[in-house]
Amino acid sequence: MTAGAPFDPETECMDPEARRELQEQRLQGLVDRLLATDNFQGNKIREVGVMRGTDVRLDEIHLLPTITKQDLWDHYPFGLRIAEQEDIVCVHGSSGTGGRPTLIPYTAHDVEVWAEVMARALAGAGATRRSIIHNAYGYGLFTGGLGVHHGGTRLRATVVPVSGGMTERQIRLIEDLKPDVLCCTPSYALRLADDLKNTSIKVGIFGAEPWTEEMRQEIQQRLGIRALDIYGLSEVIGPGVACESLDSEGLLNIAEDHFYPETVDGELVFTTLTKTGMPLLRYRTGDVATLHGPAGQRTLRRMSKLKGRKDDMLVIRGVNVFPTEIEAVVLEHASPHYLIVEDRRTTTAQLHVAVESTQDVRTVLAERLRERLGITCRVHVLEPGKLPRTEVSKAQRLARWTQGQAPIDGLT
Repeated sequence: MTAGAPFDPETECMDPEARRELQEQRLQGLVDRLLATDNFQGNKIREVGVMRGTDVRLDEIHLLPTITKQDLWDHYPFGLRIAEQEDIVCVHGSSGTGGRPTLIPYTAHDVEVWAEVMARALAGAGATRRSIIHNAYGYGLFTGGLGVHHGGTRLRATVVPVSGGMTERQIRLIEDLKPDVLCCTPSYALRLADDLKNTSIKVGIFGAEPWTEEMRQEIQQRLGIRALDIYGLSEVIGPGVACESLDSEGLLNIAEDHFYPETVDGELVFTTLTKTGMPLLRYRTGDVATLHGPAGQRTLRRMSKLKGRKDDMLVIRGVNVFPTEIEAVVLEHASPHYLIVEDRRTTTAQLHVAVESTQDVRTVLAERLRERLGITCRVHVLEPGKLPRTEVSKAQRLARWTQGQAPIDGLT
């Protein structure tokens, strides 16, 4: 691979002070656009005394109200849209918690922004016009597949739009077309690693689910590639909000000229400075991460890999536990196929951790989990193949057991 040269050096390597001026201009323009409507967000801004964009400075953004996914649900399907209906060219989103959809309307301008930031992400990973990108993210309402596709075509690389599933066909296409870039979830990369040997792939861009440094090492060792993380969510744009580059030292460069980042009590908060379909001011993502200064060629701020989601945080006997902390320990001693079960059938919660391995790891894994988490977990060792695999969607690593049959056999 190349050194991951910036796709747009003028923007990605901009003087930070000049970028702050640009961000402030775009923030003020966003506020004006929201105030020009009777949109829910515009009303919230007026309630705090803001009447025009110039009332807001970038260093005062923390004084503005936030917005949450609940607000999107409360105004379903498009109550927060500010563009005219005839300007909407596509809709993306997710099924949402408990089946409540989160739908995001995109204008042509939004799709252009998306293609731009995804091209940056791919270029930062070393992709070029000569690259062949095997895209195994799902296509459809989910933003993963089409996000990579938009970025790859903007980069003028060759995109193989395989989508998710049908692993046997995926293996055949990789062997025949010899791509140098693989894009999919990290859990599916490990599924492909079961059958792929000596591939042409040089780098993988893996996202859509939290994954640890330990899983990165597992992927890199088994596939013989460089594994990079990518972050995004449909409410903000989709994949491309932030992505590791070959020189970003394990953190993700944020496309902060388009998406202004903050953290509030450890939670990532983004303002979509340039979106026109359904822009969001200070959107609380629910994702837990930290912000850092720039590194490498780019002057963009960076974010850490996700520690987890605030709604995935488990409170076990007064101790806060993120599933990624458990994964870090599991991957030291067992296969990457595991399931965490939060047993809430009684008032005293219990954690079960099911892994595929040999019985001799049970004691050492239980000890290491107790050392790392400060609580006792019940470890269940299963034979290889007993835990479900995922080929299309995100891997299910956590099950909450409140009543009825156990999520897997053998739990009591």
